Amino acid sequence: MQQNQLFEYAVIRIVPRVEREEFINAGVVLYCAKQRFLKALFEVNHERLSTFCGRIEIPEVTENLLAFERICKGGEGAGPIGKLDAASRFRWLTATRSTVVQCSKVHPGFCVDAEEALIRLYGQLVL
Repeated sequence: MQQNQLFEYAVIRIVPRVEREEFINAGVVLYCAKQRFLKALFEVNHERLSTFCGRIEIPEVTENLLAFERICKGGEGAGPIGKLDAASRFRWLTATRSTVVQCSKVHPGFCVDAEEALIRLYGQLVL
């Protein structure tokens, strides 16, 4: 029988006007140390974003979200942050910031399969 493993996750949000603190959930980033898992899932819903904030630069937001993906994978293509260990990359991604793409507070959970937990959370919190 497989044991539940502790994981941490945060919701990736698009905040078009930071001063108003209004946001749309766009993705989830999940880290599980025991499973050596760090991954982000996201969706850029162009219609929803345009309705929410007509002046948002969707290509720029998309590139910022793709950077989340690259940093999760790590390595040379992810810049200096990508060279850090997975825990440090997760902490960097989920650090508090005042930008158009930002994360919620980090939440804990338990899972047998981190990939499955990520997909479940993505379905519940984003779709």
